[in-house]
Amino acid sequence: MLIETLSVFPEMFEPAMSTSILGRARRSGLFDFAAYDLRDWTHDRHRTVDDEPYGGGQGMLMKVEPLAEAIDDIASVGPRPHVVFFTPCGDVFDQTVAERLSHEERLLFVCGRYEGMDERAYAYADDRLSIGDYVLTGGELAAMVVTDAVVRLLPGALGDEMSNVDESFSTAPSGGLLEYAQYTRPAEFRGARVPDILLSGDHAKVDAWRRENAIERTCRWRPDLIGRADLSAPERARAEELIERFHGAASANDGEEEETVS
Repeated sequence: MLIETLSVFPEMFEPAMSTSILGRARRSGLFDFAAYDLRDWTHDRHRTVDDEPYGGGQGMLMKVEPLAEAIDDIASVGPRPHVVFFTPCGDVFDQTVAERLSHEERLLFVCGRYEGMDERAYAYADDRLSIGDYVLTGGELAAMVVTDAVVRLLPGALGDEMSNVDESFSTAPSGGLLEYAQYTRPAEFRGARVPDILLSGDHAKVDAWRRENAIERTCRWRPDLIGRADLSAPERARAEELIERFHGAASANDGEEEETVS
């Protein structure tokens, strides 16, 4: 896989791409990375990438010309990249999107700045993504978040191929639940003991406890996920009981309505 970024601050990426799992995966050849400076596609001595918006308003907008020229030039060499723009108008990034992107041969992340982009630039996007309902200074951090989530899914990136499927939000076998609680030595710390069943050596009972614990944790902390989770009929009935206990009847009913709509 080739991952590329187009940004006015390309120097932000190298530390992240050379560290931890991303660094190891890159050194192992699981993906290659290139960061492009948008200013290289400007034609004035000030290397201008932004301008005032038509109609007035606060802030500056990224100009369409350098963005279009850069994407055209980058895409002209090798297989055409799957072009991703980051915008509040985009689909919310989640594990399902990460899994889809992990199958692309080449990804180009276009990172916005200032008050946004000239609307005409979005014609070059294959995907518009948002990583959440909050304001960032630029799209570089969003590109790093998505890159990290995607690279983790590449075969060999984590070493233990089951590491991905057991994690929160994985589509299988966790079924879209939060991950179960985990413990390590010591068995007791300041009066808090590790659940006895995890010390029993009975793997079947441990697996059953972990499944129940994942459902309970999801109901307590992220009840919004239950409507989409892969649960058996008894598990769903149990989840409804837990949501009502933790959040009241209104939340349980909301979860049912959300499931029906979806």
